[in-house]
Amino acid sequence: MTNKATTVSIINVTSYMGADLARLLFRHPAVQIVSVTGRSEAGKRLGIVMPHLAALDMTIDTEPKEAELVFSSLPHKASAEVVMRLIDKGCKVIDLSADFRLKDVAEYQEWYQFSHPASELLRDAVYGLTELHRFEVAEAKLVANPGCYPTGAILAMAPAVKAGLIQNDIIVDSKSGISGAGRTLSMAGHFAEANESAAAYSLEGHRHLPEMVQELSAAQGRPVTVTFVPHLVPMTRGILTSCYASLASISPPTVGEVRQMYRDFYQDEPFVKVVEAPPHTKHTWGSNLCLVYPAIDERTNRLVVISCLDNLVKGGSGQAVQNMNLMLGFPETMGLEALPVYP
Repeated sequence: MTNKATTVSIINVTSYMGADLARLLFRHPAVQIVSVTGRSEAGKRLGIVMPHLAALDMTIDTEPKEAELVFSSLPHKASAEVVMRLIDKGCKVIDLSADFRLKDVAEYQEWYQFSHPASELLRDAVYGLTELHRFEVAEAKLVANPGCYPTGAILAMAPAVKAGLIQNDIIVDSKSGISGAGRTLSMAGHFAEANESAAAYSLEGHRHLPEMVQELSAAQGRPVTVTFVPHLVPMTRGILTSCYASLASISPPTVGEVRQMYRDFYQDEPFVKVVEAPPHTKHTWGSNLCLVYPAIDERTNRLVVISCLDNLVKGGSGQAVQNMNLMLGFPETMGLEALPVYP
């Protein structure tokens, strides 16, 4: 690593993900943010639009300035159209939308209702869950940052799936804070609607479901069936995920053996911690940690795994910085060492 800072740009800094990227990258010792964009706020000082980012002392641009690596935090479809041009220019890109996460191009029409404008890039795009694809990320030109829900679910179940510990039918139940829906105004996100209330949604199928199926099936080497039910709960940040699957053997390992298997699987991972008690979302707030707690329901011969993370950090911008570090040859934890905020 040289002393010269690597230049980066952020597209759509006015999104929650974009703003959190700016917060993390401002403290990163090896990069320099050279531009931030936000079409609706172009020409304004960043500190006026996002007062907590005033220390960056930047003006919001319409288009990103030339940089060695660009983060795109645009919505799906819009991001793909921009990423195509950036890749043609030779930039490394980390896309925080869903536009390059799925390998089957037909699934974009099914789940996102658009024909993919850059399907030729899907083959080479790397799914940026570093714990499963570290070496591919390090060599990638285009990384698809995972969705927040899939990050928690996949990290919860990957050790069990890879070990053949469970049958191939998995239930994923997740509760997310309201920031997961982004900054676009909606009735569901109004304080009076969301406060003191919890609600399930997308029971017919959530857009993050195919990511879970794709990655867990690849980890197991055969198709996995996933039932996914997300819930909105009245907090700003955080995702708590509860996963359930029947054990493959009628004489399964003990819970102690399962927890040791999980510890072994994640022993060299800086941001995934196997904990001694069911974790709280507050235990990860503002950090790049994912906390995992496996258990066994002996009455039903079922594995139960709890995971939690901050949906805007390990579920978004922090994972993107982790991917950037690998792509640029920096230490993987650089700029992500901050402990969770408490209380």
